[in-house]
Order: sequence, then C-alpha cells, then structure tokens
Amino acid sequence: MLQLSPSEMLLAGLLAAVLVLLAWLLVRSYTSGRALTTRLTTQLGDELSELMEQQLAAQHRELLRDLHDGLGRQTDRIGEHARADRELLQRGLTAASLQLSRGMQALTQSVDGRLDTLSGQVNQRLDEGFRKTNETFASVMARLATIDEAQKKIDGLTTNVVSLQELLGDKRARGAFGEVQLEALVQNALPPDAYAFQAVLPNNTRVDCLLTLPAPTGKVAVDAKFPLENYHRMFDTEAAELDRRAAQQAFRADVKRHVDAIASKYILPGTTSDGAVMFLPAEAVFAELHAYHPEVVAYAQGRRVWIVSPTTLMAVLNTARAVLKDVETRKQIHVIQDALGKLAKDFRRFDERMAALARHIEQASRDVQDVHTSSRKITAHFRKIESVQLEEDDADTPGGAPAIEGGEATANYALPATDRQT
Repeated sequence: MLQLSPSEMLLAGLLAAVLVLLAWLLVRSYTSGRALTTRLTTQLGDELSELMEQQLAAQHRELLRDLHDGLGRQTDRIGEHARADRELLQRGLTAASLQLSRGMQALTQSVDGRLDTLSGQVNQRLDEGFRKTNETFASVMARLATIDEAQKKIDGLTTNVVSLQELLGDKRARGAFGEVQLEALVQNALPPDAYAFQAVLPNNTRVDCLLTLPAPTGKVAVDAKFPLENYHRMFDTEAAELDRRAAQQAFRADVKRHVDAIASKYILPGTTSDGAVMFLPAEAVFAELHAYHPEVVAYAQGRRVWIVSPTTLMAVLNTARAVLKDVETRKQIHVIQDALGKLAKDFRRFDERMAALARHIEQASRDVQDVHTSSRKITAHFRKIESVQLEEDDADTPGGAPAIEGGEATANYALPATDRQT
C-alpha cells in the first residue's frame, strides 16, 4: 500500500479542495453574472496562491531539515573515513620508515664492505703501479744507456757515411760499389748456374753480370755503373740556379749516353736477349729519373734498356727464379707424376687399414659397454646381498625382526627372480 507523508497528504487535500471549489464556481457561473465570476475567480486564485505558498514554504523547511540531517550524517561518515585513512597512512608511513631504515642500514653495510674491498684493490693497484713504475724507470734507464751506445754507433756510422760519399765520388770506386751490391743481390736470389760475373761477350766487351734465363729470354746483360757527378751538382745548395739547371741537363745527357753505351755493347742479336738492364745502386737516383725525367726513362725503354734499382731488381730476380723453378719442375714432371701415383696407392692402402682399425675400435667399444653393463649388474647384486646381511644382523638383536633361516632362502629373498636368471 502507498504511504504518503503529511506534507503530501496536505497537498493532496488542498488539490481536492481546489477541485471542489472550481466545480462550485462552474455551477455558480451559470447562476451568477460575469462580474461575480471574475471576483470569485480572483478571490479563489488569491486563496489558492496563498495556500500554495504556505505549502511550498512548509516543504522547503522540511527539505532544508532533511538536507541538514543528511549533511550532518555525511560529515560524520567523512570524518570517520578520514580518521581511518589517517590511521592507515600513519601505519604505512611507520612501516615504510622501518623498511627504509633497514634498507639504509643494509645499504650502509654493503657500501662499507664495497669501500673496504675497493680500498684494498686500490692499495693493491697502487702497489702494483709503483712496482711497474719502478720497473719501467729501470727499463727506461737501461734504454737510455742503450741509446747512448746507439748514439755512439750513429756517430761512427756518420763517419762511415762520409767515407762512403768520398768513395762514391770516385767513378771507379762507385762502379766497384755497384758491382758488389749487384753480386750480393744476384747471389741471394738465383742459383749459381743462372748467372756469371764479369763475363766476356763475343764482341770482346766485359759485362758486370750476365743472367742465363730459359728460352726465349736467353742471356741478359746487367751493367752496374751509373753517372753521379752531375746528379750531385743538381742538389748542391751552394750552386746557383743556372748551374743546377745546367747540371740537370747534363745529368739527362749522361744517362742517355750511358743507355746508348749499354744498348750498343750488351745487346747482341743471336747471343743475348733483345734487352739489357742498367742497375742503379742508389734508390734516390732511380726515383729522380722516374719522377722528374720521364723522357729519359722512355728513351731507355725505346733502346730496350731497363733501368732498375735494388728494390726493382729484386722483383726481376724473383721473377727469374720463379721461371727457373718452373722450368726445372717441368723437367721433373714425370718424376712428380710417379711419386703422386705411389702416394695415391699408399693413401688407398692407408684408407683401407684405417677403415679396418675403425671397425676394430667400434667392436672394442661395444665389448667395453657390455663389460660395463655386466659390472653394474654384479655391483647391484653385491649391494642387495649386503643389504640382506644387514637386515639379518638387525634381526638377531633383541626386538628385531625374525631372521630367515637357511642361506639359500636368504639368497632367494635377496635376489629377485629376474636377477638370478641374469
């Protein structure tokens, strides 16, 4: 059943009264005039408005009272929740403070331990560094002593270089120096039967070195003399610029004359190869020619004269040695083929024996596995027998389990049927 509050019942009564009054006014409207109807309507509207204001004021007061009560209850509830939150926050802060304190204490202990370890390592490293520094200082002192000795040797070498310059100043001495260097390079690179020093050609000229190479190259003449006087004048800082230019032109002319002499004396058709070699013992002269006098190099190549230095001559000699080795290898190719055939037979025999050995090793491995399996089974039997013996000893003691009579029964009890069959 619907329950109505007093204010709602009062409002319902007022509405009912208004409806009754309106009905009465309608009835009276037929009997009274318009003026009376207007007056009654105005009066009824005033009364109804007054009643509505009173009813609304009462409802407003009741709503304010309910709102005030609800706000009070909500305030009390919020206060309780705030107190609970403060207590929970206080407990959390206390627990966090304790945990932070323990963490800080553990961190302090860990940092102290790390610092102690680091301090020990630093001290060890410092000691090691001091020791290495002392060793390095001693090594430096020894190196300084070695450097002093080397300086003395350099001083002596300077004296020797001056003597060498004086030696190279003479044309004959310079030629002898080139011949000695040429002989050293050729002897270190080629076999003795591939060269000859101071060989005499059919035109009664003597060549410094005659290389004997396989066909179609044949015999190659190598000359070790070189013009150097005008080369030194080219780099004389005390000379005038015109004198240095004149020396440069004279140097080119000297080299061309030397090229013509080599081509005319050491290139003999039918006796030597179609080219000869001009050996320059000084790398500086070789670099000067190829860097600043390419026309001289081209002129020499046109006359079939190849200009080489110690470095490039080594490349030529290594190529010649490779050619000689290839020729000798071709001569002995049948011996190599026979040796390879024998080696192939021996290798097939080795492969067969290796396969047989692998089979024996595989069989031996299987035998070892079988023996290991039997050993494990025997060991298991002994362990079972020992465990049964221990049980019998316990049974003989007071309060122990009754012992099984008969050794055979004990053996049958200790070993299962499958183990006995095995």
